[in-house]
Formats: sequence, structure tokens, C-alpha cells
Amino acid sequence: MKPETKEKLSKVSCATLCTALYKRGLRNQFIQDVRPLSQKGRNMVGPAFTLRYIPAREDLNQLEVFRNPEHPQRAAVEACPPGAVMVMDSRKDARAASAGGILITRLMKRGVAGVVTDGGFRDSPEIAELDIPSYHSRPSAPTNLTLHQALDIDVPIGCGDVAVWPGDIVVGDNEGVFIIPAHLADEVAEEAHEMTAFEDFVTDEVKNGATIIGLYPATKPETLDKFAEWRKANGR
Repeated sequence: MKPETKEKLSKVSCATLCTALYKRGLRNQFIQDVRPLSQKGRNMVGPAFTLRYIPAREDLNQLEVFRNPEHPQRAAVEACPPGAVMVMDSRKDARAASAGGILITRLMKRGVAGVVTDGGFRDSPEIAELDIPSYHSRPSAPTNLTLHQALDIDVPIGCGDVAVWPGDIVVGDNEGVFIIPAHLADEVAEEAHEMTAFEDFVTDEVKNGATIIGLYPATKPETLDKFAEWRKANGR
């Protein structure tokens, strides 16, 4: 990902990105029922690194499997590249945890940009205080081994009803998480950056009492003239 693309995506909302992707025919890029454990004051942005869980089979998923250094969950934590976002397919099942505080702390210390699961995290109060953006469905105390079996690393997955390919660009804000197909990231970042500037202008106008008719969308020529003046005055 280009540095300028990351910079632009760090300052736009998932709502704006939804509109930009909708214009391109993609309607299902916002991960459902996933929310931040805490607000970090910055967007989470990075390429996806994935982990897939399947339903646990009891004879293969006893506690001693964690002793194996190649166990997929443990291996994924150590393999996730710095700057990437670890995205977990937990089958939208938060009855058992996708990970806990120790593993998320390790991801943070390794420089990972964030972590997302459509399941739940254990130790969620501790994770919420870490300096790493983390998103889940709800808190979940039981170990993942009780219901989930980690299987595949860095393969296409489904997370919250959204298809996620390794390398797709993941953006998380205070509302949730959005997935941008990698080949669209540059153009979508630029468009969302421009859309954000215009929407900030519109917000200022509405706060000052303006009607939305002719303003949003900008169907009156004078709206674009006022927008150009606003951008110049605000350095946007």
C-alpha cells in the first residue's frame, strides 16, 4: 500500500468508503456485527492477514495442542506482518474466544496495525486498554479450543458476511470495519478523501442553517463555487 493511500484512508469514515464502493457495484464490504473494543482516536489501516477457524472436533482440539509451535493460531500471531491487520473468521460465533489478551499484546508488540474477529475476545477489558485497534462481536470468556479449531493461515475467508482476501485493505473506525479490494485501494482512497472534504463543507453549511436541497447533492452551481472558497479558506 502506498504511504499516501494509507494516509488518506486514515482520515475517512467507513460510511464514506461504503458509498465509494457502492458506486463501483460493491454493496457488501462492511463487516457485520463487529465493533471496536475502545476508541483509539485513529483509523486502523493495513493489509489483511487472515486466520480461519472451523468447528472444533474434540479429539483434535485438546489443550495440549497449544504446545505445538506450529499450531495455526500461535503461528499466525508470530507470522502476521508488522503493519498488517489480522482478520479472523470465527464463523460469527462468539460463544468461545478467538484470542485473548496475551496474544493480542504479542500482536501489538510486533507492530501489527490491528485485529478483527467476527467472534469474541476473552480478556476484553485488558485488550480495550492496549494500544492496538481491536474489533469483535462481544466479550467471550471460554477458550477458542472449546468450539473453534484454528486451521488455515493467510487464505480467503469470510468475516462478518464479508469476503476477505489476503492483502485486501482493512479500514476500521469508531463504527466498525470495512474491506477494500486491494486493486481498488488507491482510487477509492483518493475519492473518499475528496468526498470527506465535501461532506465536511456540507456539515458546516447545515450547521449554519443551510437547506440540503441543492447542497447535498450539489445540484446548484453556486454550491461548488462556495465549496471551492471553503477549501481555500480551510486548506482542504
